[in-house]
Formats: sequence, C-alpha cells, structure tokens
Amino acid sequence: MAASKRPTERRASRCTPVTARATLVFDIVGYSLHKGMGIGKFIRSTTVSVGGYEWCIRYYPDGADTHANSQGHVSVYLELLSKGAKVRALYDLRLVNHTTGLSSSVFSVLKSPMVFDSLSTSGTSYSWGLPYFKKKSELEKSDYLRDDRLVIECDLTVIKEPLVADTAITAEVQMPPSDLAENFGKLLEAAEEADVAFEVEGEIFPAHKIVLATRSPVFKAELYGPMRGKWSQNITVEEMQPACFKALLHFIYTDSLPSMDNFDDDEKKEMARHLLVAADRYAMERMKMMCEDILCKTLDVQTVATTLALADQHHCSRLKDACAEFIMSSNRLDDVLASQGYVHLKKSSPAVSVNILERVMKLLKF
Repeated sequence: MAASKRPTERRASRCTPVTARATLVFDIVGYSLHKGMGIGKFIRSTTVSVGGYEWCIRYYPDGADTHANSQGHVSVYLELLSKGAKVRALYDLRLVNHTTGLSSSVFSVLKSPMVFDSLSTSGTSYSWGLPYFKKKSELEKSDYLRDDRLVIECDLTVIKEPLVADTAITAEVQMPPSDLAENFGKLLEAAEEADVAFEVEGEIFPAHKIVLATRSPVFKAELYGPMRGKWSQNITVEEMQPACFKALLHFIYTDSLPSMDNFDDDEKKEMARHLLVAADRYAMERMKMMCEDILCKTLDVQTVATTLALADQHHCSRLKDACAEFIMSSNRLDDVLASQGYVHLKKSSPAVSVNILERVMKLLKF
C-alpha cells in the first residue's frame, strides 16, 4: 500500500524561555572582625528582587557545616527568601580581585537549573552554594582580600514560565519537477523559430543558434565567431552519422542522452563510441564523460583494444585506465591480443597497437 501524503498545511507554535537576570553584590567590610562567629553562623546580604522572587547571599565566615568539609573555609550560598515558592535558577558565585577590579568565578551552576524550593520540608533546598567556597589561608594571601575587605558577587538568572506563542501559518507548496529539459526537447522537436539547419548524409536537422552556442564553445565559434560568414543557414556536417548527430542535439537541448532501450548491447556500445567522438569534437565535456562511463561498464575481450585506442585518441584518461585494468585482470592479455578487434587494429593502425602493448606492459611491471 502506497504511503499517504503528509498534510500540506502546517500549524506551529514556539516555546521560548523567559528569564530575569541580575548581579547580587555583597561587600564584606571588616573581614577579620567576622571571624570566630562559629561554624554554621552566617551573615545575610540585603534582599534583592529578581524575577518576582526575593533573594540574598549568605556568607559563613567560619564555614557552614562541620560535616561538609567546610572547616578552615568560608562558605557562600545563594538563598531564596520568598515563602511558598519553587524556583529554577542558574547562578555563578564570584570573588572580586581588588587589583584588577574584575571578578572571577569560584563556583557556578550554569548548565542545568537548580531548584530552589521553600515549600520543601527538608529545610535546606531553598539555598544552594558551596560549603568549602574558599580556603581561608589562601583567601587571606590573595588579591581578593584587601584592606580587610571581601566582595562577593552572584550572577543570578531566574527561569520563569516559558512563553508559548503561535508562529506563522505556512502552507507547503508541492513543487513540480523541473520541466526545463522537457520544454527544450519540445523546442528541438517542433523546430519553432529555428534559424539554422544541419545536413548530415542527406538528412536535415533544424536547430537554434543561440542554444547551440550556449552549450558548445565549438558551435559558438562556428556560428558567432570571426568565421561565421563561412557558414550559411544550411551547414553540412561531415564524418558523422545522422543518428549520432540527432543524439548530440538531444543532449544539447535536454542535457541527457536519448533512450537506448531498443538497442542491443553491441548497438549501445557502438552508439556510445560515436557519441564520445562527437562530444570531443564539439567540446561537450559532460556528454563525453557520460559516454566514457557507459564504455567503462561494458568492456569485453573482443572490443577492449579498439576502445583503448579510441580513449587514447580522444584523451579519455579514465577510460584508458579502465581498459588497461580490464586487460591485466584475470590474465586476459593473451585473449585480447588474439581478438578480432586487436587484429583489425593492428592492421589498420599498427602504431596505436604498439602504444597499447607498451602501456599495458608498463602497468604490468607495477
């Protein structure tokens, strides 16, 4: 059963996070005078409202808890003061360097929000921080403490309810496939507004100069170059079969080779050879590569020698390599040399046959 098409209309909404941000600053003046308050004793900063909730910084001069390795440390926490609230927040506890005036992060929760819950019965989840925030012996030798003064900062981001809103309604347009090649093929077939004709072995092929010149630099030079006066409205094409020239025009107008479904294997290979020659003649590189690809996939013992000669004559490096590899594989060299194709080539073009042997022998050495 064919899969059903998806709906073309889309109705979408978007969820966007909403946040409120502020920096809480707690200036601890007289640092040394606060020491000795005792573990678990803290000083609160003034209350600050961020995101609709009340917050403060807790500073523990002698550490927050004997069970949390806070002895010998100062502890710093962020506290939610609003009653009956449950808030998600990101925070970054920092110390200000008095030499540079810049603050540095000491402890932060910036990836996954922390839940501050003043509804909880545990009694501790409304404040979060670090019991061993800074070792006192290190702090007192650092630039964070100067003139008996310590400045704590907390960059706070409160995450509020997300904003959900409709986005624009879009209707997906089902795009038809391109019909450019089809339309140009019809233009060639109908010969409407044709302004040039080619005669190939008595057959006439109307065409359009601008299309030919756009697709082939050779046609462009012939039809619009300095020698254009040499050509009349009817141009005779020598040394090419009508079927091959018709296929060449088909490719120029549609960028595809004509169907060869009615051809047998030998006829397909023969047409590919003729089209390769035509493509090289008119500098149609894409067409030439497509013909190379067909011949690479249809190599056989009887024709590989003539195909290699063709590739060498028309500078088809990929096809030459494919022929040489075919000859070397499975010990086919003797069969190729005994083939009718090679015998005919040796008689008609002895120099080419010698070049083929030299090329293959060179590869065999590797």
